[in-house]
Amino acid sequence: MKITGARSEPFTDIRRRALAQAGAQAAPAAAPVDSAAFLGLAEADMTPAVRAALQTLLTEIDDLRREVGRLKGRLEESEELADRDPLTPLLNRRALIRELGRVRTFAQRYGAPASLVYFDLDGFKSVNDRYGHAAGDAALTAVAERLLANVRQSDLVGRVGGDEFAVILVQADEAVAAAKARALAQAIEGEPIKFGDWSAPLHVSFGVRQISADSDPEALVAQADAAMYAAKRQRTAG
Repeated sequence: MKITGARSEPFTDIRRRALAQAGAQAAPAAAPVDSAAFLGLAEADMTPAVRAALQTLLTEIDDLRREVGRLKGRLEESEELADRDPLTPLLNRRALIRELGRVRTFAQRYGAPASLVYFDLDGFKSVNDRYGHAAGDAALTAVAERLLANVRQSDLVGRVGGDEFAVILVQADEAVAAAKARALAQAIEGEPIKFGDWSAPLHVSFGVRQISADSDPEALVAQADAAMYAAKRQRTAG
């Protein structure tokens, strides 16, 4: 049967009338499901002792749910700490390698350029030898803070180890990354590091490699490291 026009009568009323005409009565609306019904308990089973036990059970379930939430928060915090360098506010090497893999996948899927810049502090050993490891730690922290202050939120900065740092620049081919690396080097070298009653200038060398779709993260770090050492040797020879 074809029905045309707007229906002004609620569907529930139409259904109820049709059932009545067939000699049936519409079933009453189901009562809200409470905790007892959910557990398969009838009203006759709900003695004071059963009610008390049920309340205890529900309280324990709520406590368990909250504890799971706390444990989840601690796990997320632990995972974040596991990605962080122990001295600076940067990613550690493990996290940096993982993020390189993700950026490579993104580049492969969308053809978006990205590059890796590898930094090394020049003469860092002399800072430790002359002023002590506390001064060396202050220098490393200063470099980390200056890198973070001069990159975009979408870029990633990590400490690869010792006095070596790496920056993943998204939406940047090798030429753009090289220009940015020079600007970052100037930001690092623009102000001496101060520790206690002494100050000393910072100098860095860097190497740049573009991240391609077939780049192996570990190999990419090694290539950028080699480019950095080549630049350091060239500058020293000059």
